Amino acid sequence: MRDYPPERRTIGHILADKAARIGHRPFLHFAGRTYSYADTHRLTNRYAHGFRRAGIRAGDHVALMLPNQPELLWAIWGLGKIGAVAVPLNTAAKGELLRYLLDQSDSVLVCVSDELRERAVAAAAKAPGVREVIGPDRLREFEHCPDEDPPGTAEVAASDPHLLMYTSGTTGPSKGAVCPHSQGHAVGRQMTSLTGYRPDDVLYTCLPVFHANALWYTIYTALWAEASVALSPGFSARRFWDEVRESGATVFNCLGAMANIIWQLPPGPGDRDHRVRTAMLVPLSRAMVDGFAERYGIAVTSVYAMTENCAVTVFGPDDPREKVPSAGRVRDYMGVRILDDQDRELPPGEVGEICIRPNEPGTVMLGYYKMPEATEAAHRDGWFHTGDRGHLDADGFLYFSDRKKEAIRRRGENISAYEVEVVLCQHPSVLEAAAVPVPSELGEDDVMAFLVPRPGAEISYPEVIEFCAENMAYYMVPRYLETIERLPKTPSEKIEKYKLKTDAAARLREFWDRDKAGITIRR
Repeated sequence: MRDYPPERRTIGHILADKAARIGHRPFLHFAGRTYSYADTHRLTNRYAHGFRRAGIRAGDHVALMLPNQPELLWAIWGLGKIGAVAVPLNTAAKGELLRYLLDQSDSVLVCVSDELRERAVAAAAKAPGVREVIGPDRLREFEHCPDEDPPGTAEVAASDPHLLMYTSGTTGPSKGAVCPHSQGHAVGRQMTSLTGYRPDDVLYTCLPVFHANALWYTIYTALWAEASVALSPGFSARRFWDEVRESGATVFNCLGAMANIIWQLPPGPGDRDHRVRTAMLVPLSRAMVDGFAERYGIAVTSVYAMTENCAVTVFGPDDPREKVPSAGRVRDYMGVRILDDQDRELPPGEVGEICIRPNEPGTVMLGYYKMPEATEAAHRDGWFHTGDRGHLDADGFLYFSDRKKEAIRRRGENISAYEVEVVLCQHPSVLEAAAVPVPSELGEDDVMAFLVPRPGAEISYPEVIEFCAENMAYYMVPRYLETIERLPKTPSEKIEKYKLKTDAAARLREFWDRDKAGITIRR
């Protein structure tokens, strides 16, 4: 692995260096086509020139609503080369929430796929800062721009904003983490050194590139390891092992329910017919570690991380199996403390909030975009408060317990309960709503919503689901609904969600279930 000093960790510098030294090596495999390191450098240069011709300058924000495809990566890195900020958005975003993201991010240009153009145009019309929405035809024109480095590339600093990545809100709207150039490269450096990735590795991902796992923990990591990426359009249990075998993958990552779904596939003679050496599973369990080793011959790794930071802890392939389900050991580059509600440090074994402080520059976000109060609230006494709870053992291994915050985790996505509630309360029959997580058969959570009807109104559950499907991402649409006369609240009018969670856990089978009603949500 070639190292780079912190001040040189920009995408422009690193791609230029890779192209000059190992330009002939394959970097990206997608849909039967392979792009070398030199191709990647040239194409991102062309996109950089294309964006400049579209009026984009250093500091401008550009929203990207593109599925897993090379053009998304060329756009992110092309923008980075001219000092502009890429805003990769979840392709499931729609309606009011999409308008919020475009407006809050101050995006001036939106790049979309053909199938998403209509919803993006509708949302952009309500976001005054958006000057233009462009589709794949315009992006393809960028590929005919010049190959040479665009003006300004050398002036981009590792500390400059590179990405604005939205992370689920808790009791408020989604927050945009301002990520410097150096942050993704810090992840790539950490993962490469701690997991033993090599130049001959092929890192497969079917996770969405608009999220940090695929972008940083596969693509940036492969870049640092001087390995290659096998990019899939998306996860399919039926196609998963065929894609892994055909790509020659040696590494893949699984989030949440994905590992359970793979594990539930019928055993067969092809279970070891692959080249995979390691798989990163989040979260980690003893059953999966032992099971993947015995059934597939694969060593399992894991990580504790957030969009706001980097690989806080890493469970490497050589770490003791008896430490499972730890998310890994605290390393020299990161300080970790477990604090109680009064911000007092707790001893090993006691559960409290996981708080972190980097020991190296450029490894975490610069702050939440246009949310100084949220940024200040998360950083107290020099420590970032994650909102997650866990404990450290005497050997410095971190164990995740639960979420202190009110996010709901479903199908690998963090869902803001607040944002689900905002949409529900826009339905003409709903006065108040409270969304809570309930256990899913596949692991992680399903979404349960308690609804208070408006005076004189009757709530039709299928109508509410249809309304939600039109105004929020498919994975946010509640599965369970229940009408309630009033929500339990504190004297200060804060909803006592712990009471609703307890009630939901006890009576889940009694609630209306859209799956049992036969209602399917289209993506």
